[in-house]
Amino acid sequence: MKKTFTILSFTLMFSGLAFAQRSQSEAGNSQKASAGAAAAKEETAVKLNTNIASRNIVPESAVVTNHTVNINGKAVPYKATAGTLPVWDEEGKTLAGLFYTYYERTDVGNKENRPLVISFNGGPGSASVWMHIAYTGPVVLKIDDEGYPVQPYGYKDNSASILDVADIVYIDPVNTGYSRTVSKDVATNRFFGVRADIKYLAEWINTFVTRTNRWASPKYLIGESYGTTRVSGLALELQSNHWMYLNGVILVSPTELGIERGTAMDAALRLPYFAATAWYHKVLPTDLQSKKLTDMLPEVEQFTINELVPAMAKGGALSADEKKEIALKMARFSGLSEKVILQNNLNISTNLYWKELLRDKGFTVGRLDSRYKGIDKSDGGDRPDYNAELTSWLHSFTPAINMYLRNELNYKTDLKYNMFGPVHPWDRTGDNTGENLRAAMAQNPYLHVLVQSGYYDGACDYFNAKYNMWQMDPSGKLKDRMTWEGYESGHMMYLRKIDLALGNDHIREFIKKSTPKPGQSAKFE
Repeated sequence: MKKTFTILSFTLMFSGLAFAQRSQSEAGNSQKASAGAAAAKEETAVKLNTNIASRNIVPESAVVTNHTVNINGKAVPYKATAGTLPVWDEEGKTLAGLFYTYYERTDVGNKENRPLVISFNGGPGSASVWMHIAYTGPVVLKIDDEGYPVQPYGYKDNSASILDVADIVYIDPVNTGYSRTVSKDVATNRFFGVRADIKYLAEWINTFVTRTNRWASPKYLIGESYGTTRVSGLALELQSNHWMYLNGVILVSPTELGIERGTAMDAALRLPYFAATAWYHKVLPTDLQSKKLTDMLPEVEQFTINELVPAMAKGGALSADEKKEIALKMARFSGLSEKVILQNNLNISTNLYWKELLRDKGFTVGRLDSRYKGIDKSDGGDRPDYNAELTSWLHSFTPAINMYLRNELNYKTDLKYNMFGPVHPWDRTGDNTGENLRAAMAQNPYLHVLVQSGYYDGACDYFNAKYNMWQMDPSGKLKDRMTWEGYESGHMMYLRKIDLALGNDHIREFIKKSTPKPGQSAKFE
């Protein structure tokens, strides 16, 4: 990893007081850097004031470093800004500081044509760390090829990063990462809810885009998990109340986006995910197991839509013979026994599935990625003791982000980096975000949507993601601007080496496809 730690600027603002710290020797280093003499320096030019680097939030700060990364065999120089920007109330009073990391390619002169990707993770209550240092950013975790932790922990160049085609900013909402309110007296209902979250983050994005002079740039939102709820709502909020029109929204492992299912539909739509998981663990009948995953799943999907959904809708009106026939087919596709399926009236919860599938082998399977196995205290029960995949991921992510921000980006603070922060109670009323995204697309001919799903994701499963798209576009008039991609991995499909490259390639092509040619009008033909 080639890097230079020349700090171009560093400013702090707290309680109205601005700090600018630079010694004469540091200024000299900056002059040498501008002449190219400091290109190989492996030392920091500026350190944070230790009185400010405390457990108190600094609502406005910026530390800038310069680096180079090889992407698909080509050197890409870039500038990284790690810092905070304020959240204000209606009277301009500072309520919080949001931490962000902003990457700009430095050998591109014209920012008007340079796409900007605005990135969020989910939770709610999760920092942006996951996609930041494991997917789209310029560095990636040191993990094995399937995503499991290895020691020593760390990070390396991400040769698959999308930084070659777009600048990226990763944003941590309040109480995640280093983001905090300035006081315990600040009301949390300003932040912790579907609508509140969208409103204040849209205001913050407006400030960021203005400060960084990116109004002319093609703009994209990317969100993962609950982040898909967030960015779907932001698409319309930015468009309607900030007059900021997007070129694309990327939904990684999307939630239900406020689209109602009902009990019967919700139960039926799980089956294709069950089938994918059973296939991975090699517990399907031979004729299904011998097929490729993507060749096997269409049969399950057709059964789900054409037979299981109507059967579930009938409920108690289903005859005993009909119920047995459906249970036999569900058993064939799910890897569970007909007995268990009948005992639960065809409605198998995900918790029960994660516990039951490998019960006879003494294992549970993971929620967010069912390739992972867990060990419970007892083989009995109807749900796993813990999420096997998440505890595995925290092994590798937590050390890496703390090392990277401090040692590589030179952002030094004694605040704890919240992988998950306290954001509850979370007000989920008013979640109409799938419809928000549809409305934004209908009003903006430039706006395209890319959906990425892992087949082994049991929290935000791939078939529900497809169902979202069908319900968002009942007329079929938007389908040419909506794309779905599937990966043989889980919620964080990018942790698998093959899918890291493939997923970024799909985003790269999506950005190229949805960035209009010079002079291309935003109109329906």
